[in-house]
Amino acid sequence: MAKSKSYFKSVRFRLFFTMCVVIAIIVLCLVAINSVVLKTFYLYSKVHTLRNLYDKINTYYNLNNNTNTIEDELRRIAFNNNFDIFIKTDENLIVFSTDRNLYSLIDMITNSKKAQNDTIYSNEKLEIERIEDKYNNISYILLSGKLDNGYELYISIPAVPIEESVEISNQTLILIGIIILLISGFIASYISKKFTTPIVQLNDITNKMARLDFSQRYRTLDTDDEINELGKNINEMSDKLERTIKQLRENNIELEKDIEEKSKIDEMRKQFISDVSHELKTPIALIQGYAEGLIENVNTDDESRKFYAEVILDESNKMDELVKQLLELMKLEYGKREFNNANFNIIELINEVIRKCDVMIKERNIDIKFNYDKPVLVYADNFYIEQVITNYFTNAIKHAREVNGEKQIEININKTEENKIRISIFNTGDNISDEDISKIWGRFYKIDSSRNRNEGGTGIGLALVKAIMNNYKNDYGVINKKNGVEFYFELDMGNT
Repeated sequence: MAKSKSYFKSVRFRLFFTMCVVIAIIVLCLVAINSVVLKTFYLYSKVHTLRNLYDKINTYYNLNNNTNTIEDELRRIAFNNNFDIFIKTDENLIVFSTDRNLYSLIDMITNSKKAQNDTIYSNEKLEIERIEDKYNNISYILLSGKLDNGYELYISIPAVPIEESVEISNQTLILIGIIILLISGFIASYISKKFTTPIVQLNDITNKMARLDFSQRYRTLDTDDEINELGKNINEMSDKLERTIKQLRENNIELEKDIEEKSKIDEMRKQFISDVSHELKTPIALIQGYAEGLIENVNTDDESRKFYAEVILDESNKMDELVKQLLELMKLEYGKREFNNANFNIIELINEVIRKCDVMIKERNIDIKFNYDKPVLVYADNFYIEQVITNYFTNAIKHAREVNGEKQIEININKTEENKIRISIFNTGDNISDEDISKIWGRFYKIDSSRNRNEGGTGIGLALVKAIMNNYKNDYGVINKKNGVEFYFELDMGNT
C-alpha cells in the first residue's frame, strides 16, 4: 500500500499523468471548437460552392449558344456535386431541369420558404437560403438568382442537419482522441520511464549518501545531457564526502584516544594521591613519633636510640616499597606498561622463587610439594610472572596452617582445554569467607588474620596479580578446598 502511494507521488507517474491530461485537454478543445465552428464552416463552404457554380453557369450561357453542349455540362456538374439544377424563363418555360419533378419541388420550396426560410447570403443577382421542411423533415440549401440572359436559376442542395453533422464529427473526434490517448499513454509511459530511471537512481544514491553509505555510484552514459552531468557531479561529491568523513573519523578516533589518555592520566593521578595519602598515614605517624622521641631524648641509652632509628628506617623502606608498588600498579591498570614477552621455562622460575623464600619456609616449618623436572615453556614477561608467583607463594606461606597433622604448600602445573598452562598454589589452612573472596583482589584489602604490620605486607599484591592477568587477558582466581585454599593463574603456552 505504501509502495503504491509512493508511486503516485513519483516523478514518473506525474510526468505520465501530465502528458495524458494534456492530450485529453487537446481532444476536448477540438470537440468544443468543432461544436462552435463546424456549423459556420459548413454553411460557408456551401455558400462558396453555390456562388462559384452560379458564376460558372452564367459564363456558359454568355459564351456558348450551343444548348446541347450547355445541358451536357450542367448534367455533369449536377452529377458530380449531387445538385439539382432548375432553369426557366420569365414566362415559366422550363429551359433545363435535372429532375422532372423539380418544378413542383421548387414551387413547394418557394411557397413554404416564407415561413421557414433562413437567408444565408444575398446580393443583387442571387440569394442563398436554408429551408427547413418540418412536415417532410427535409432540409435544403437553395440558390435562386437571375442569369445575365434573363433566365431564372435554381440550385437545390439537400443539407444534412448541422447538429447531426456536429454530433457525428464530435463522436469521431472522441473516438480518435481515445485511440490517440491510449497510444500516447504507452508512449508517455516509455518516455517517462526513460527520463525518470536515472533520476530514481540518483535519488537512491543520495538517500544512501544521507545515511553515510557511499558504496553506490551513478552509471554514467555517453550522452552530454544535464542528468548525466548531474550523475558525474554526485559521484565526485560522493568520493569527496567519503574521503572527508573517513578523515574526520580518523581524527575523531585520535581525539578520543587523546581524551581517554588524558582522562586515564587524571584518574591515575587522583587514585595515586588517594592511595598514597591513605596508606602513608600510619608509617608517617610512626616515623614522626619515633623521630620526636629521638629529638626529646625519651630514651638516653644507645640501644633504645638504635631501636628508634631502625624503626624509622624500616618504615621508610616500607613507604618506598609501597610507593613503587603503587606506581607499578597504576601503570598496569591503565595500560602504561609494555611487556617484554618471550618463551621461558616456568619450572626454573618457580624453583627460584622457592629458593628465595627458603628462610621463611624453614622458620614456619612448611612442607613444599613441587616435583617437576621436565621444562614447561610459557610465553609471557618473566619479570611480571615472577611477581605473580611471588605474591601467591608468600601469601601461601603467611596463611599456611597445620591441618590434620600437615602444614604444607603444593604447587601444580596442568594443561587446560584451551591450550594454556594453569599454575596453582595450594596451602593448608583456613578457608576464605565468601565476603572476603570478592574483595581480596582490591588494593589495600587485607584479611583480618593478616593485619599485623610485620607480616601483612602492603595489601596490593593480589591487586598487582589482577592487573597483570588482565593485561594478558588470562584467567586467575581462588578456590576454597576441603583443607585449605588454592590460588591459580593461567599463561599462554610457549613455542618449542
